[in-house]
Amino acid sequence: MIEAQDNNADAICAVAPMGLLAELTHRCPLQCPYCSNPMELERSSGELSTQDWVRVFQEAGDLGILQVHLSGGEPTVRKDLEEITQAAVDAGIYTNLITAGVLLNKDRLAGLRDIGLDHVQLSVQHVDAKLADKIAGFKGGYSKKVEVAKWVKELGLPLTLNSPMHRHNVEYLEEIIEFAVKLGAERLEVAHIQYYGWAFENRNSLIPTKDQVYRNADIVDEARERLKGVLSIDFVVPDYYAVRPKPCMGGWGSQFVTISPTGKVLPCHAAASIKGLEFDNVKDKHLRDIWLHSSAFEKYRGTDYLPDPCKSCEFKEVDFGGCRCQAFMFTGDAANTDPACAKSVHHKDLLAIAERESKEESEFLYRKFTSQREPAE
Repeated sequence: MIEAQDNNADAICAVAPMGLLAELTHRCPLQCPYCSNPMELERSSGELSTQDWVRVFQEAGDLGILQVHLSGGEPTVRKDLEEITQAAVDAGIYTNLITAGVLLNKDRLAGLRDIGLDHVQLSVQHVDAKLADKIAGFKGGYSKKVEVAKWVKELGLPLTLNSPMHRHNVEYLEEIIEFAVKLGAERLEVAHIQYYGWAFENRNSLIPTKDQVYRNADIVDEARERLKGVLSIDFVVPDYYAVRPKPCMGGWGSQFVTISPTGKVLPCHAAASIKGLEFDNVKDKHLRDIWLHSSAFEKYRGTDYLPDPCKSCEFKEVDFGGCRCQAFMFTGDAANTDPACAKSVHHKDLLAIAERESKEESEFLYRKFTSQREPAE
């Protein structure tokens, strides 16, 4: 095992991240045009081994991490998912499987439940089968997802549905909410696509209008009141129509940590898009040391680095200047104010892009993977 440099357990737990996103692989049978994985995918030949993940989860438990999200790509591609899940359970960490569901069978899901899997988060692209399969680029995906959702409930596992929102399903939010209730989900995520990476490439085929987004907000408000105690709804608007930026990851290097398939440790899943940052690897260093001392985490941790208008803003300890990745993408400097903020000099440009491209028509540029089915027609 890699030796840790800092052994003060009480001090560590006081500043430990709450959650860990474990990207087990970038392999995926779907071809979603808004894929959140980086533009340059990490190859399966370099993925962390079973033993690597076992050690990482031991270190995560020692660090004080409370929950792990087993994600990808598609995590069920990993044949050792059971051993990986067992390691997280043994470390005393709450486990959430984030899956498209299309590769699962009931026996495997039951086996994961028996190991100690705590929760399943299932992605749903649309309530219309044909449109759902078209968005995901996977024939038969919708019907399999409905089947998996039923298995989750039959096995007594909590279920979250995750429906990324964009132009092609934004008018169906009411139906999506009722669909979640029908399937017995306890929680629904209706987060509008955030336009980084592959979604950025498809922006003019995905971004909805401002009126559609505001209408979504009204629908969510009504549904939250009506479905209290039945369904919890998380709702996130696209940054392009925001007035204030979202507090990305609860503050850079503050609450969450991501580990890529090959072991790179990131402050957020998109952080690799910021050029010039160097990311430590769990193959070389203890997770605790990376969290506390990595240059990539220290670079934008806190608010001291922020320039004006953030530096003198009364909300700087609330939103932390917004998203570092978006600041880099639009201004060339990740330290700048997120252009999603109305105080940014780039805010008008961001809004103009959204308003222009929401009216454009373009075919999906699908995320292609090796040995993959053709997109659904």
